Amino acid sequence: MNTYSIKDVEHLSGIKAHTLRIWEQRYDLLATKRTDTNIRYYDQDDLKLILNVSLLNKHGYKISKISKMSEIELRTEVVALAERSTQYDDQLQALTLCMLDLDEEKFEEIIDNCIIKNGFENAMVQLIYPFLTRIGVLWHAGAVSPSQEHFITYLIRQKVIVAINSHKYKNSGKKYLLFLPEGENHELTLLFSNYLLRTREQRVIYLGQSLPINDLKEAYAIHKPENILCIITSTPNFEYVQSYINQLSKLFPEANILFTGAQVIGQGLDSPENVLILNKIEDLLAFIRDNN
Repeated sequence: MNTYSIKDVEHLSGIKAHTLRIWEQRYDLLATKRTDTNIRYYDQDDLKLILNVSLLNKHGYKISKISKMSEIELRTEVVALAERSTQYDDQLQALTLCMLDLDEEKFEEIIDNCIIKNGFENAMVQLIYPFLTRIGVLWHAGAVSPSQEHFITYLIRQKVIVAINSHKYKNSGKKYLLFLPEGENHELTLLFSNYLLRTREQRVIYLGQSLPINDLKEAYAIHKPENILCIITSTPNFEYVQSYINQLSKLFPEANILFTGAQVIGQGLDSPENVLILNKIEDLLAFIRDNN
């Protein structure tokens, strides 16, 4: 079973660490667990309880009342609240619980309702991307198991692919070549970028995961795209990202090269003249609009 530091729980639930300590002491909300070196930690059941408590407390339930609820009563209230709520933060909490429980049915229900109410693109930008950012932080901290990460990314990937296939593609705008570096398999952002480009009538050459440099050069020689989009989440390692950016800049001097991903954003990297770092999905949308 996964364990979480108090900082992990604070990040996931939005409840400050000192508030958690007060609730534990005053309302006997959780039994404090400590390692052999006296470091406080939480297990997965603790995290689910705190997420439920956080959601109810945010909506006006008093902690004194929440602390007296049974596990079934607590979950029933939370499910009812998540179904009624139109707030993305509430749905974000509910998705996190679905991930922890590997609850596909509930996950699908939350996502589908959000898409129906807000449209696929808004659901992705306002709900799914913040959720993936949250999971990414925990993944790097070792607080999310491979099974949980694979469970969630598979379900979201299917939604994006369905959305891409359901769009009538006119293929009339600028050319964008999309790929992930060799060894990189985190494809969700690349897939969604494909969707955004296609819905804005741009031409896409989608090369997908783990593409060697030589194959990239071959594809560029055939298609001569005006723009190249590369997403670096884990590979290459941070120490090599700058040299990789410089390498692509020199290989394709006539193209606009767009980079984004966890290994790029906020890392203080230098951008050659033909390279643009995208810090958020809105930056890609602005680039498409300004360069169409």
